[in-house]
Amino acid sequence: MLPSTPYGAGVREIKTPMVLVIDSCEGMLVRNPNDTAEWGIFYNGKASPERRRFTIAHELGHFILHRGQRQSFNCDKESVYSGIDTIRVIEREADDFASNLLMPGDLLREWISNQRIDLHVLSAMAKRFQVSFEALCIRFIKFTPQRAILVYWDNGYAKYEWRSSSAVKTRARIRRNGDPAEPLPGTLAADASIDQEWDGTEMSAAIWCPEEAQHMKLREFKHSYGARDRILTLLLLESAEPRSWDRSWKDEDSFDSFDQFISSGQHAVR
Repeated sequence: MLPSTPYGAGVREIKTPMVLVIDSCEGMLVRNPNDTAEWGIFYNGKASPERRRFTIAHELGHFILHRGQRQSFNCDKESVYSGIDTIRVIEREADDFASNLLMPGDLLREWISNQRIDLHVLSAMAKRFQVSFEALCIRFIKFTPQRAILVYWDNGYAKYEWRSSSAVKTRARIRRNGDPAEPLPGTLAADASIDQEWDGTEMSAAIWCPEEAQHMKLREFKHSYGARDRILTLLLLESAEPRSWDRSWKDEDSFDSFDQFISSGQHAVR
């Protein structure tokens, strides 16, 4: 349908998405060099159905947002958090497009309102949207009014941290014990004997966040993936007012993606 709309101006056809046989590449958007009015989308056939769906939506985002800039887009697992700034920006824009397309904000906001959030609830939402659990959790962070932090760990080190807008405004961030950071002692993330905690465990917020008072509480949730080398941590903190003595949050990016201490070559998976 797109070629018949302003979003597909100058394009005659977008080919049906096709399987890509390059393992290192998640997806591609390519203009036919022999027919400039034809474009094609490719995806990694070994990926899960949810990942394929997101990849196709991501490449569609490149088509609508960026096709005037380049003739092709090769999206590998390093694209979002490595490479030159221009590549990072357009990859994030394509990710945002895919998230908005597959997980509409009005529906998500409606579903998360007026109920106690835990990983069971978020998992059910991921299934309804037909997206990965991780993608849904990241989307939740962007829309929740709660102070929330999501941390993805890979082989014992933090790969990224996402913070909700209210967490950013109240300066809530995880305590760093290195670069990259490792799970903090006394947390579920650091406890190798616990694989899953979907109902949440309450603890002092100061264990995780250095600027939180000892009396402030949070609930920590944990999801370990099959090999247990990848862990997703969700922290839901008690409400707090924005710190009046520190207004620098106004200049921060609301999604706060941990860029300040991710080294080259590390990335967040979509």
